Amino acid sequence: MPSAPPSVADSSVLLVQLSDSHLFAEAAGKLLGMDTQDSLQRVIERVMQEQPQIDLMLASGDLSQDGSQASYERFRQMTAAIPAPGRWFPGNHDDVPAMQAACVGSDLLEPVIDLGNWRVILLDSSIPGAVPGYLADRQLALLERALSEAPERHHLICLHHHPVSIGCRWMEPIGLRNPEALFAVLERFKQVRALLWGHIHQELDQQRDGIRLLASPSTCVQFAPGSEEFQVDTTAPGYRWLRLHADGRLETGVSRVTGIAFEVDYSVKGY
Repeated sequence: MPSAPPSVADSSVLLVQLSDSHLFAEAAGKLLGMDTQDSLQRVIERVMQEQPQIDLMLASGDLSQDGSQASYERFRQMTAAIPAPGRWFPGNHDDVPAMQAACVGSDLLEPVIDLGNWRVILLDSSIPGAVPGYLADRQLALLERALSEAPERHHLICLHHHPVSIGCRWMEPIGLRNPEALFAVLERFKQVRALLWGHIHQELDQQRDGIRLLASPSTCVQFAPGSEEFQVDTTAPGYRWLRLHADGRLETGVSRVTGIAFEVDYSVKGY
C-alpha cells in the first residue's frame, strides 16, 4: 500500500523503514531458504515504484546475518538507489565495528535527526554476542537528552528489539530485557508519538498510554504471528512507510512484494 500524497498545505515528511535484511558476505546467501539479497532488491524496487518523495530511509537492525563488512557495503550500495538520506542502527545479528567501517565518511549512524516538526531518535539495543536486547545507561541518557532538548517537536523513537509482548511465546525471551527503563523515560515526555522496531519479522500496530507501538516486516523471511514455537510465515517480504504530519499525526502502512516463492529450509534452527 503506497502512502497517500501530502496536500499542498501539508508540511509532512515521509519515512521508509527497511528491517531485518540479513545479508551475507556472499551475494547468494540464503536465510531459511530465501535469497536475502534478491528479496531486499525486490523490496527496494517496490519502494521506488510506490514512494516518489522520501525524506528518510531507516534501516532498523539485522542488516547483516553474518556481521561481515562485505554485507554492510552491499546494503549501503543497494539502498543508495533510494533517493533519500539514510540512517542505520544495529540489531542482534549486526557487528557494530564492521557496520561502522562500512559507514565511514557518512552520517548513516547518527542517532538523532530532525525532520519537519519531528525528531527521530535511534537507539542501539544490541548486546554483542547475544540475541535479546538491552538499553545500556548511555542509550537511555541519549534518549533523555534528545527528548529534553526538543520539547517543541513530536518524537519518533526507534530500536531493534520489541519492548512489549507480541503474542509469540518463542520470542518472549529475546525481546528488550529492560523495557521498564525505556518506558520510565518515555512517560516523562508527552511529545513522544510513536515507538518503532524490527526484529519480529511481522507487523504490529498497538497503543500504549497514547504512544503508537509499531513493528514491521522483514525484507526477507517472515515469522508467523501468534506462534508458540519458531515458525516461518508464508507472507511476502515488505517495508513500512510512515507519514509524519506537522501536527503530530502519524499515518503508516505496510507494502509487500509479489511473486516470491521459496521453500522454507528448517534445517536452520532459529534465525
